Amino acid sequence: MTTTTNRRTFLKQLGLGAAGLGLATFAPGCKTAYWALGTNGLPRSTPEAQGISSEAITAFISAAAERKIELHSFMIVRHGRIVAEGWWKPYGPEFVHTLYSMSKSFTSSAVGFAAAEGRLSVDDHVVKFFPDSLPLAVSDNLAALRVRDLLSMSVGDEKEPTHDMVGQDDWVKTFLAAPITHTPGSTFMYNSGATYMCSAIVQKVTGQKIVDYLRPRLFEPLGIEQASWETCPRGINTGGWGLSVQTESLAKFGQLYLQKGMWNGRQILPAKWIEEATIKKIQQPLPEKPGRPNDQNDWVQGYCYQFWRCTHHAFRGDGAFGQFTIVMPDQDAVVVMTAESNNLQGQIDLVWQHLLPAMKESPLPADDEGHSEMMHKIASLTLAMPAGNSTLHVAGKIPGKTFKLEDNNLGLQSASFEFETQPGVTFRDAKSEYSIPFENARWQLGETNLPGTPPRLVGGRHSTDGMKFKIATAGAWKDDNTFEMMLRYYETPHHDMITCRFDGDKVEISFMNSIAALGANPKDKRPVLRGAAA
Repeated sequence: MTTTTNRRTFLKQLGLGAAGLGLATFAPGCKTAYWALGTNGLPRSTPEAQGISSEAITAFISAAAERKIELHSFMIVRHGRIVAEGWWKPYGPEFVHTLYSMSKSFTSSAVGFAAAEGRLSVDDHVVKFFPDSLPLAVSDNLAALRVRDLLSMSVGDEKEPTHDMVGQDDWVKTFLAAPITHTPGSTFMYNSGATYMCSAIVQKVTGQKIVDYLRPRLFEPLGIEQASWETCPRGINTGGWGLSVQTESLAKFGQLYLQKGMWNGRQILPAKWIEEATIKKIQQPLPEKPGRPNDQNDWVQGYCYQFWRCTHHAFRGDGAFGQFTIVMPDQDAVVVMTAESNNLQGQIDLVWQHLLPAMKESPLPADDEGHSEMMHKIASLTLAMPAGNSTLHVAGKIPGKTFKLEDNNLGLQSASFEFETQPGVTFRDAKSEYSIPFENARWQLGETNLPGTPPRLVGGRHSTDGMKFKIATAGAWKDDNTFEMMLRYYETPHHDMITCRFDGDKVEISFMNSIAALGANPKDKRPVLRGAAA
């Protein structure tokens, strides 16, 4: 809803009475969606009413499957209304999702609020905020480093400092000690440590973690009720990653930026900041041998203040493995996707090829058949489970059997299996046990803090170490001797495959996390566990 639309006009546009309660009736078997003015959700509409064909959205979903792009959720907003949304089970609208670097755009917003309140300026020099953390010799380039250089990924580091930084206790001190070989503001290099420094600066000038600072300024006005953020060992939000929110929260965030910081008739974030944060600040290096024309490459359209410029005059927040909030001002639209993908350009191309051409200026005639087909498609969305049989004759020989494991760097001492009454596997170490239930052809919900889980792209010391994570599990027999379990950490993009190979009284248990499987890390560093019947 545009902020200039008054209540009566808005109700009339939706075809609602004065009570302000709307009802959208979808295909049989689908949940009915309700909304009310003043509630936390964005209003819903049909695609055709907002100038998009349902057939195009169905094609968008089908194309993702055909190209083997693993989406976890999507949401399409047009003219301020959600026209389509979907989650691939076990993901769901009620669950948060780790955003990776999509978090950076929220950190940028925290800097924007602090600047608007006069607590800092983007022209402030970084060294002034941390006089006790500076190296003994402050180089000219470090002395010249400004907040705007952190925001625009133009620090001038020779090497991206995040990997070294997260292995230490004092991330600020480690970042400031890294050599800056280029003049700040002159050279683009993606730098998650720079975003962490933005978080540290905001906390320095406000006395609050940015997740707490944003709560009354951003989260509460937008009705974002679930938001958690990882911290460094010293209690500063990681900034460049680690924020988890629901899919609709991303849609609201994108809509706020589309509306130039206006929300329900109130200027939440200054329009001047929105413009400043989303225009090109620096050019990324152009590929020497481009795989596609540069004007069609969404990674070389310019970097802003923790936002990326896109083709088609759009801009986006962007996180590893396909966490996207794409804002399309020319079309008055926002497209959100969460995913685990290694084909990020291909994922964005789904929007340009299927949704963008379908966005018309005027409403389209109702298409009951096309809309029904789209809703049935959405209702059937689910991620693949391990393929195989639920029971085989060998399974009867395993229940209740405990295997003593050889020494391993996970500290696990035994594993026991049950395949009949309450299927599951239980690992034990010297202090704890870790039970993982599973079913065949059905997601079983649970939680675990099994050592080595969940998969994560950024290592180091974080406040999440030792926490239990929500999982959805399923298992199947691949053959007479091999049982495979999938653990989907459904508040993250990732999953684990655990393969158990039985040979008489012996077992071999191997792990493969999805980050390694996609090639983002060279291998899963967990050991192969070997054991014999106790």
